[in-house]
Amino acid sequence: MGAAYCIPEIFVGPDDPWLDQSDVIDELSRYEAACEKTAADLRALHQKVSSQVGPDEAAIFRAHEQILRDPAFSGKIRRSISQQHMTAQAALQRLLDEYTQIFRRTKDEYLKERLADLRDVIVRLSGHLSPALKDDMLSDSGPLILVADEILPSQVITLGDRTVAGIVTQRGGTTSHAAILARSRGIPAVSGVRGILRQVANGTLLVVDGREGHVLVNPNSEVESAYRKLQREFVYLKDALAENRDQPARSADGHDVELLANINNVADARAAVAMGATGVGLFRTEYLFLTHRDVPDEDEQYEAYREIIEASPGHRVTIRTLDLGGDKTIPYLGHDREANPFMGWRSIRLSFEHPGFFATQIRAALRAAADAKGSNGDVRLMFPMITTLEEMRRVRGMVRRAYRQLQEKGVPCAPVPIGLMLEVPAAAVAIDSLLEVVDFVSIGSNDLVQYLMAADRDNPKVSHLCQPLSPPVLRVLTNVIRACRLAGKPVTLCGEMAGQPRAFVLLFGMGLRSFSMSPALVPTIKELLSHLSIERAAEIHRHALQLKTTGRVSRYLAECLHDLAPGLEMFDVT
Repeated sequence: MGAAYCIPEIFVGPDDPWLDQSDVIDELSRYEAACEKTAADLRALHQKVSSQVGPDEAAIFRAHEQILRDPAFSGKIRRSISQQHMTAQAALQRLLDEYTQIFRRTKDEYLKERLADLRDVIVRLSGHLSPALKDDMLSDSGPLILVADEILPSQVITLGDRTVAGIVTQRGGTTSHAAILARSRGIPAVSGVRGILRQVANGTLLVVDGREGHVLVNPNSEVESAYRKLQREFVYLKDALAENRDQPARSADGHDVELLANINNVADARAAVAMGATGVGLFRTEYLFLTHRDVPDEDEQYEAYREIIEASPGHRVTIRTLDLGGDKTIPYLGHDREANPFMGWRSIRLSFEHPGFFATQIRAALRAAADAKGSNGDVRLMFPMITTLEEMRRVRGMVRRAYRQLQEKGVPCAPVPIGLMLEVPAAAVAIDSLLEVVDFVSIGSNDLVQYLMAADRDNPKVSHLCQPLSPPVLRVLTNVIRACRLAGKPVTLCGEMAGQPRAFVLLFGMGLRSFSMSPALVPTIKELLSHLSIERAAEIHRHALQLKTTGRVSRYLAECLHDLAPGLEMFDVT
């Protein structure tokens, strides 16, 4: 619960968009200074991307500088400031709105791509004019609910310890990168609330119920009182569960289970320690690139990975290589518009296209692994969106070459177990052959579900089909877990399913013994496990496989959860 803080696309903020005549000259100077800083950013990016990735990929920043220097572009901003007394941020927002309306009417893909370039330039300019999230707003106004069209990864990561009580976005779904990032910080989030920015203003009282997926605007006193009581109960139970951080994750019949954490940065790694995780099952390295000021080189990546490993539980980390594309893009990689980006040029496919860039990340990880071994840690390297046996063999060859390169230079490095993230149905079907060339498997249930159901998980119109408890998903997961266990290969599930009580019961019944989830969810799952035996979980799994619809599976599991641990129903998703 908290006051709404609306974030327009270019972060105009809550200030008055109009200037006094006496402030116009200073505002023009501010704008010119921002232009020079932006131009310097773009030139530095061009040089660094050109050397690390290639001149073709770097060309985008030359184009962006041309937009910045274009007289028509700058002239409109300057006139808005000098003649209409608008702040620079407000002038940028109006210009973006104007061009968006114009480009919305065109069907020309080239012109649509130019709008994306224009937006990138405007957002970069705005960043030099004003921070996206103002410290005074986030510290002096009590708990805030951030409301935006979409929250970028860089925004969620930079929240730090500020009192953000919830996040509401117009776009995205429960497994969008923004929702995943918010969940890792323990922040309730509701996505896909179309039109919310038209219904609320800064300061509007909001209630965000992340469990039910509800957002209440200006609730009356009775409703507010009821939710405050629910909030107190939730906080009390969450704090009580967190006290189990030093207890082993053990089933009711005495079987140990591995509860790992999904992380994006050092703050998440520390949260994993605080919540009692025994390691990191998924370190999403792409957020280092998404939030970096330009392009992290090998030494910068090495230092970042080393810091993550040092901060993680037991210094145990599974590093996933870049998973870019789809809803996570950076200007110098995967920027081209695609008809279906989630099934296109992304993840390992994009990495193969830039082998030198990819090798830099692998070398950085192998260097960090050497440090981990020195502190009795354990580092593993995982590759996303593997589809074929040929891809996995190619990956292993690249890792061998990177290791030799480091050895020849005398740079400390260490060999690491190599695994795949299983998220493509083709890989699930061919799991037996893939198991011959990998050391471990991590199931990425978020993408696996959307690919199995042919439904974009971030599209509110079809996201209802992306149900992890649907019978087809359960059958595929059962087969994959059984194949891994028969082959003696470690298998972990690191999608959102791992931290959902109903799904956890089923996965445990399938024979899964390693789970990776948002750090905030570890205490809940540890408590649930203490009420669950292997025999009971297997019985639940057998019965669930007989059910024909997602609704029946979900209702059955809700009943089982009520019988097993009724106190944990508050943490269950509906």
